[in-house]
Amino acid sequence: MAYALGSAIVGLALAWAAAHRLSGRLPQRSLVLPTGAGGGLVGGLVAYAVMGPGNLGLALVISAAVSVAMLSLLHGRSARPAPRATAAPRIP
Repeated sequence: MAYALGSAIVGLALAWAAAHRLSGRLPQRSLVLPTGAGGGLVGGLVAYAVMGPGNLGLALVISAAVSVAMLSLLHGRSARPAPRATAAPRIP
């Protein structure tokens, strides 16, 4: 229970921080927060299944890594368009 709850809280905290800092590059907050919490939960449960009980700190680190990876999939392009290179004029 502590693994699942702690992992979900870590993922939710990372998602909230990402939504706050990168609000222009991420989709709506209603999508970002559950994605972070879900990524943390999946990471924590996989870590628990692989390592077994007794490694709560490492499981939280792994859940944070999975949560960041899931949030990075939501990260979009910058709101500012990239500078375009001008093409040389064509000579007939």
